[in-house]
Amino acid sequence: MIGTDPLGAKTVLETASGQFTYFRLGRLEEMGYDLRRLPYSIKVLLEALLRQADNKVVTEEHVLAVAGWSTDTVGRDVPFIPARVILQDFTGVPAVVDLAAMRTSMAARGGDPSKVNPIIPADLVIDHSVQVDAAGTCLARGRNEALEMERNRERYQLLKWAQQAFDNLRVIPPGNGIIHQVNLEHLAPLVHDREVDGIRVAFPDSVFGTDSHTTQINGLGVLGWGVGGIEAEAVMLGQPYYMPIPEVIGMRLTGTLGEGITATDLVLTVVEMLRKHGVVGKFVEFFGPGLEGLDLPDRATLANMGPEYGATTGFFPVDRRTIEYLRLTGRGDRAELVESYCKAQGLWYDHEPEYTNVLELDLGLVVPSLAGHKRPQDRIPLSGMREAFNALVGEDRHSSGQLCDGSVVIASITSCTNTSNPMVMVAAGLLAKKAVERGLRPASWVKTSLSPGSRVVTDYLDAAGLTPYLEAMGFHLTGYGCMTCIGNSGPLRPEIAKTVLEKDLTVAAVVSANRNFEGRVHALVKANYLASPPLVVAFAIAGRVDVDLDREPLGCDPDGGPVYLHDIWPSNAEIEELVRRTVKGNMFSSRYADVFSGSELWEAIKAPVGELFQWDDGSTYIREPPFFEDLELRDHVPDIMGARALAVLGNSITTDHISPAGSIPEDGPAGRYLTSKGVDRADFNSFGSRRGNHEVMMRGAFANIRLRNALSDREGGWSRYLPAKEDVPLFEASQLYVDDGVPLVVLAGREYGTGSSRDWAAKGPYLLGVKAVIAESFERIHRSNLIGMGVVPLQFRNGESAISLGLEGTESYDIHLEGLEPRSNVRIVARKGDAMTEFEVIARIDAPIEMEYLYNGGILRTVLLNMLGNEDI
Repeated sequence: MIGTDPLGAKTVLETASGQFTYFRLGRLEEMGYDLRRLPYSIKVLLEALLRQADNKVVTEEHVLAVAGWSTDTVGRDVPFIPARVILQDFTGVPAVVDLAAMRTSMAARGGDPSKVNPIIPADLVIDHSVQVDAAGTCLARGRNEALEMERNRERYQLLKWAQQAFDNLRVIPPGNGIIHQVNLEHLAPLVHDREVDGIRVAFPDSVFGTDSHTTQINGLGVLGWGVGGIEAEAVMLGQPYYMPIPEVIGMRLTGTLGEGITATDLVLTVVEMLRKHGVVGKFVEFFGPGLEGLDLPDRATLANMGPEYGATTGFFPVDRRTIEYLRLTGRGDRAELVESYCKAQGLWYDHEPEYTNVLELDLGLVVPSLAGHKRPQDRIPLSGMREAFNALVGEDRHSSGQLCDGSVVIASITSCTNTSNPMVMVAAGLLAKKAVERGLRPASWVKTSLSPGSRVVTDYLDAAGLTPYLEAMGFHLTGYGCMTCIGNSGPLRPEIAKTVLEKDLTVAAVVSANRNFEGRVHALVKANYLASPPLVVAFAIAGRVDVDLDREPLGCDPDGGPVYLHDIWPSNAEIEELVRRTVKGNMFSSRYADVFSGSELWEAIKAPVGELFQWDDGSTYIREPPFFEDLELRDHVPDIMGARALAVLGNSITTDHISPAGSIPEDGPAGRYLTSKGVDRADFNSFGSRRGNHEVMMRGAFANIRLRNALSDREGGWSRYLPAKEDVPLFEASQLYVDDGVPLVVLAGREYGTGSSRDWAAKGPYLLGVKAVIAESFERIHRSNLIGMGVVPLQFRNGESAISLGLEGTESYDIHLEGLEPRSNVRIVARKGDAMTEFEVIARIDAPIEMEYLYNGGILRTVLLNMLGNEDI
């Protein structure tokens, strides 16, 4: 965390909170660097390098390259070590399994297993496991949490073991909220005050998270983003994260949001704009006069969806709104230090710096919007919903009784993106109140749910008197967790599910979530739309999405009179007034005072103790993974010869396609495996909850029911065992190839690996025998995860693709990796019968350190090998 100060920047900061040592950025200005021109996010990165400089890992050259940020220095690699790491349980459980397996491997080789321990502090928030099994009743939360504990006992035993076995690891039990909302409202100090060698040191907060929406904390002025679980584990163990100095796209905001326009409408507009511009691998920083009109929760909503617009960060600099939010959320004791420190370091927003490029948005032009039906960047004006859905389904419409194409079967107020924002939550409550008063009710076929990201939300909804109205509309509390946002939407009513399947209906979900990828919200729902919480309530009443709510009524009052959306939409003034009266700082202070305590059900779980985890070969949840077998240091990446394609995929293949998180099909390879182990269908749980068992997860790789593999005529997890032409389950095909000693590759289009940060989207293919992925472009986190597992990411040259090269996936592939270097050209020869196609691709190895990871078969293997190399064994 602190280096040797080779540039002489260490000095003392006097504040009303006391005296602190800090590393003064002004020292670099004295050396001739103009820091006022730097984006604020770059200055946070610069401070970390200045503080950590030791001329071993972080050199003076690294510091000065960032201090001179420009087109000349962008792309140069620098090592970054964040102040802390956060994890959620779907990614946290496999991370803990990996750390436990590293300890086992270390002990088996005669080393000291205690050396496998987080150096960087980490918090693990359990939020991904609770499901919407019950909804529409005041008993829903209790039922769902009881089922969660019953299903996940083994996983939670592992996490309780980890909490006592590892230093610097804290676990927040289930039922306390969603990781990013808890981080925003409580965990983030914004400026740290840590004692190091008897000295109080102040420095900016920064964080890596094993979840792509870690970017939500950028709204608070904290530099942080999502990384793969594999990378996070390495960082926790003290391995620097090597990153190219980024381009920074400035998003200049002007004007103010209009009447009735929500932060959700704004973020969907920004996602559309930035996806079109192209910001993958870049920082985005918001600035301009429009910032003044955005409260901190609005900013957090914009920052949260950084992964959806493709950026590494969506950063907001610190200003008075930041300080107001710290005071509101019970962190007023930090406010003076934060303000003094940020002003001393030039991190306080007081001018417009320089950017790589600037985009501008007049907030006054934002209109009510949704996004769908399967990508967050596909924004649809509210007035265009009927036309958009009709274009999706065409003229061949299906129906059965009340259900038809376009029927809303799921309406959920969910996700940290929106439930962290009191304005949209109170708006939803007020809309529900006005709807009830006009005699409206939700359509009978809609499954409604309320899943807030913190317990504070229900406190202020209760205080505002809005809870009874939300419940009257069916939005009863179902739990405090991610739930529908990540696909834990639970079952539809049996008769509805049966009708949807039999009639092949294109039914819809309207959710206040951040993602709507195919098969994510619910396996039976083909049309998924993102919307603000009040619009979620509105569409629950309408019961369908093929409607123009600007012109058509939501429904009728008891007298048969039409009720339109504008009749019950609350005004900005009444929302603001109610928020001001009911959202209080003591709610945050009291709720987070015991955030590390769990319910009686949690406390009743008995966990093993000790330095080493005791693996149970009979467990179907937690198994020792094979990642650390056959460890040896290597100095090259071998050629991949005679490879076959396991999958030939199109554009925008998400990590949900590659490693689904939802329900486990009984008739699929993973379901058959669990059945063979004596697990009843009712106890399968989800893929996400089974990530501690590699046997389940490798069988679930590419098992998304909406996956389209060009090698098969069937939708879902199917492939071919070439040269045979019959479709076989993709897992079975992979095992036949493995038995034959044939390496595998995946061919894909643009944006391969978009979406969640899940490391199993790299681990699964690795265990199937995939040695390389050849795609037109990669999403940032997934590319790193592939490297982290020793899988080589290769990118077609500009203008080339599998289609343009005439590749069908039925060829065999020789990939020549001799002389492999970052961004080097790689020669591939594809053969089919007597025909041969030779072409070059680009090695998407973006930093020299990644070569070492590939030599050794992955980043964690490299870390463990280095630990063993430093042991006297």
